[in-house]
Amino acid sequence: MALTICGIKACDSMKKAFARLDAAGTAYDFQDFKKAPPSPEQVRAWLAVVGDELVNRRGTTWRQLDAGAQAAAATPDGLVALIVDKPSLIKRPLLSDGRRVTVGLDSPLLP
Repeated sequence: MALTICGIKACDSMKKAFARLDAAGTAYDFQDFKKAPPSPEQVRAWLAVVGDELVNRRGTTWRQLDAGAQAAAATPDGLVALIVDKPSLIKRPLLSDGRRVTVGLDSPLLP
């Protein structure tokens, strides 16, 4: 199965990941969260594999959430709803090869 990279095109981490993939000649599909936000099913599947690493709690989007929204993220359904509403919360890049899902530039799926 082809490699899929998900995130926001303008993100610096995404630009670095694209550059590494392109330099290695690795083919990939790209899901731009600004144009095609993740579905609740996708988010649940990613959370099942990646767990808490999926959410970038050091990022601007998380820090700008009010205390109520951050508290809602303590439940699985609340976290899924929050991520679907604000996909910028997802740590980037998110990569999947059909068998594995990883987040971050230290991913073994990146060349």
